[in-house]
Amino acid sequence: MTPVVAGAIVAAEFHPPGTGDFTFRCFGPSIKILGGDLCFNFITFLILLTLVGLFALFFFAFRKPTVVPSKLQMMMELGVDFVKEGIAIPMLGHDAVRYVPLLTAFFFYILVGNLFEVFPFISFSANSRVAFPLVLAVISWIVYNAAGVKKHGFFGYLKLTCIIPAAPAILRYSLLMLIEFVSNILVRPITLTVRLTANFIAGHFLLAIVFAGTWFFISNGVLTWPFVLISGPLAVVLVGFEVFVAILQAFIFSILSASYIGQALAEEH
Repeated sequence: MTPVVAGAIVAAEFHPPGTGDFTFRCFGPSIKILGGDLCFNFITFLILLTLVGLFALFFFAFRKPTVVPSKLQMMMELGVDFVKEGIAIPMLGHDAVRYVPLLTAFFFYILVGNLFEVFPFISFSANSRVAFPLVLAVISWIVYNAAGVKKHGFFGYLKLTCIIPAAPAILRYSLLMLIEFVSNILVRPITLTVRLTANFIAGHFLLAIVFAGTWFFISNGVLTWPFVLISGPLAVVLVGFEVFVAILQAFIFSILSASYIGQALAEEH
């Protein structure tokens, strides 16, 4: 690197992304609740946009289904069949049909919300704010525990979930029972939440750094333009990678939820 180019880069002003990227001001008046502001802001807008987009996809795909499907109907049918055949049936067997609507809602809601990360002029997923994955995880937690209690009874479900019959008695009813209770009852919603949130926090920072770097090189004269040949293609590759992550995380959340429901309905540990 020549001194001239180095000097141009050092002299340029670069604003790296930070935690401020996850804080948004209210669009209008706010209400103080428990020390926080309850109001309509960019995150609220994203959630509403996700719901509207999700409703529109299903409404326009299935309002007038035909034997020879339109492109949208075919795409959505493939998506629903993927959830049913690729997630529900392998995890739940003959109980799959009952839970397909929930798993389909999980998959498509998370997917649509995730894809806003790479949507022009938005470039942000509400799933990078912990509250929204937490709500989904709590719904999953309630469903699989309720399914287990309904089938086995409260104490029967706890026995199924926390007792390992093959373990020595002294461990079965002490350390292992505590470990199983914590991992199966308490930790699962936390891991579901953290996995989804952390991926999109990391993804946002990664894309923001690469695009900010590309703009940095473009806007600081011809001496830094050659670096765009690296940062520009890298930005395109990372957008494709984030699309893959968006699909993957929707799949992982849905299949883990199905797995937990399946374990709650199982006859043996």
